[in-house]
Amino acid sequence: MPRNPDQEAFVPPLRIFLAEALGTAILITGGVGTAVFDADRAGVLGVALAFGFSLLAAAYLIGPVSGCHINPAITAAMVAARKTDVRLVPAYLGGQVVGGLFGALLIWSIGQGKAGFTAMDQNGKSTIVSVSETGFASNGYGAHSPDHYNLAAVLLAEAVATAVFTLIVLATTARDFPVAMGGLVAGISLTLVHLVTIPVSNTSVNPARSLATAVFQHGWALDQLWVFIVFPLFGGLLVGIAWRALSPTQATVAEVGEQTPDVPRS
Repeated sequence: MPRNPDQEAFVPPLRIFLAEALGTAILITGGVGTAVFDADRAGVLGVALAFGFSLLAAAYLIGPVSGCHINPAITAAMVAARKTDVRLVPAYLGGQVVGGLFGALLIWSIGQGKAGFTAMDQNGKSTIVSVSETGFASNGYGAHSPDHYNLAAVLLAEAVATAVFTLIVLATTARDFPVAMGGLVAGISLTLVHLVTIPVSNTSVNPARSLATAVFQHGWALDQLWVFIVFPLFGGLLVGIAWRALSPTQATVAEVGEQTPDVPRS
């Protein structure tokens, strides 16, 4: 279960790195794995639920250690809101990138057991029907958007969806919010944003997720990756800054080595 801000002391960067790597690997394996292997049966709802349940599981597993960011946009928001020490950013981001790549590698390795499995897009269109059509469930716009949404629509969808998701996650860090409910609320929220944006962009709202799949697609997804790094980070930072500005009386993050007053419960 997520960390109790009144009981937990500062966590060493290595533990945060390892926790975030594990949590991100769970998110990618569960969410992207469903999209790659079973999207034709699971459908949009099934894929959205897979991401939500994966986050829920990760939150209660590693939440007591790192707060379960498993998303650079969440880390950016937490730092901007002064709920996470900026000196811990390398541990968070490093763990998220490594964990995401490991999860994608696991999916790719399992896929090698099926004849004809490929991470490459074969028809120029990213849908959630089968791996040969999804480009390894990568995020995209234009011809690589599931429903052919253009760049402007995808930019807006990713920024807004990330902002909404981040705002809800930040709300779970309030001292009067039930600690045990944080993971559930975050998981439901992630499911919701997937239901809305899978047809638009295949849903990123998480640069680590987009990087992991783009590396294995190693084609158009890498060319379009910048969108799914810049705009989720923008949405997260914007909400973090606004949260801090509108909540001036909240306690800020403690100095390294001291007790941490507020941590995410995503």
